[in-house]
Amino acid sequence: MATVDLTESSFSDTIKGNPIVFVDFWAAWCGPCRNFAPVYEKASASNPDIVFAKVDTEAERGLAGGFDISSIPTLMAIRDGVVLYSQAGALPQESLDNLIAAIRDVDMEAVRQEIAISNEPDIHDKIAE
Repeated sequence: MATVDLTESSFSDTIKGNPIVFVDFWAAWCGPCRNFAPVYEKASASNPDIVFAKVDTEAERGLAGGFDISSIPTLMAIRDGVVLYSQAGALPQESLDNLIAAIRDVDMEAVRQEIAISNEPDIHDKIAE
């Protein structure tokens, strides 16, 4: 599968409609972004069950700002609507392949439980009531 361009209007539907989405925040003037592009494209071709998306930070400033993207390239991995990875810097092919495998292997039930626990009021909140 080829990479897809994401915009503010398509972002939410893409995340909701696909179990795993990788997002590359990039810009045309960014040398490391251009160097990472073929690595990202190769991973996309090798993993057709995953959506590999790109966000042009120049064209989609609101989307980049919403995720506090301050350095590019920044790669984000989202599974079942949860951001599991977000880090600036271009990855070599082997590291990207390892990241893809790690994202596939995440126990999402454990992640959901962790999120639920972190959203529960703690003892201090209960005392304040």
